[in-house]
Amino acid sequence: MTLHTLIATAAFGLEAIVKRELQQLGYEPTSVEDGRVRFSGDAAAIARTNLWLRSADRVLLEVGEFEAHDFGELFDRTHTLPWEQWLSVDAAFPVTGRSVKSQLHSVPDCQRIVKKAIVERLKAVHHRDWFDETGPSYPVDVSLLRDRATLTIDTSGAGLHKRGYRTLVGRAPLKETLAAALVQLSFWNASRPFADPCCGSGTIPIEAALLGRHIAPGINRSFIAEQWPQVEHRVWNDARTEARDVIRAKPEFRLIGTDIDASELTLARQHAAAAGVADDVHFQQRPLAEFSTPHKYGCLITNPPYGERLGEAAEVEVLYRELGRWFRELETWSAYVLTSHPNFERLFGKSAERRRKLYNARIACTYYQYQGPRPPRPRA
Repeated sequence: MTLHTLIATAAFGLEAIVKRELQQLGYEPTSVEDGRVRFSGDAAAIARTNLWLRSADRVLLEVGEFEAHDFGELFDRTHTLPWEQWLSVDAAFPVTGRSVKSQLHSVPDCQRIVKKAIVERLKAVHHRDWFDETGPSYPVDVSLLRDRATLTIDTSGAGLHKRGYRTLVGRAPLKETLAAALVQLSFWNASRPFADPCCGSGTIPIEAALLGRHIAPGINRSFIAEQWPQVEHRVWNDARTEARDVIRAKPEFRLIGTDIDASELTLARQHAAAAGVADDVHFQQRPLAEFSTPHKYGCLITNPPYGERLGEAAEVEVLYRELGRWFRELETWSAYVLTSHPNFERLFGKSAERRRKLYNARIACTYYQYQGPRPPRPRA
């Protein structure tokens, strides 16, 4: 069994969640840095992590890491790496890049140097002068941070947030990976009621339903590494069989998603059906002021409007006050709210027990966590 160094990338603030997900899959991270979690794994790990990681952006294969202070050093160190282990004679290998606080600040030049170094390496190994690049794709990335270069190959293709169920986009879409993280940062589990009173096109309730049913988020999509001969079709088939075998029964309570926008709810129902959880989530058109529930010890998890658009500020402040009033009436519930509004706690009427800085796309937000009482333990 050959082990590879793999990197699960993540949005800022979600690294700890991705680390925990990897540990649950049986992979012990070797390092956690801003935006990336390293771990070791074989070919099966490439398939399993792509299928199962809920809050990661991509799974990358690390080919090498080294110091690079000039273009000559970047070329020479790239040329020494064993690219032929992955890139066959007909492999397509487009090169992307980024540079942060490094002397090699020209990204196009870095991409050109890396591409040339790989070509020269393959020329020497395969004894030929030209490569058509008509075969499987191996997207190469050169990332420079403080003069340290990391060279990787993307195994995912489309970002892992693209589960395949959201083909239509609503007014303010939340990435599936962030929605899954919001649920995992809460106290919710499949034995507790769930509500999202500002559900929009349904991403948070759908991700909660997938988590509650133990459905692998990538089970219905494909990945670029499925084209690679180094990761056999049998490996992918085994990973998908494993994922199907561990799907759980429906939760005790149907998850609730409400919104005042009927068109958004139409999208939400279509997305839930595509994700295979249509019967697990009940979507209903209802203003927040009319929301009620007979259940206790539930979790409210929501991503309400932030009031950043012109003319929305007053409406959003009313919405936040309604959220606070609702929460005070349901003393046994927990509430988790993601927003960029600077005065959320004052409008909500209560200081959060925990706060976590997260990014919704490029918007800096705070995840306010109000952790209600624990449900009583069932009698033996």
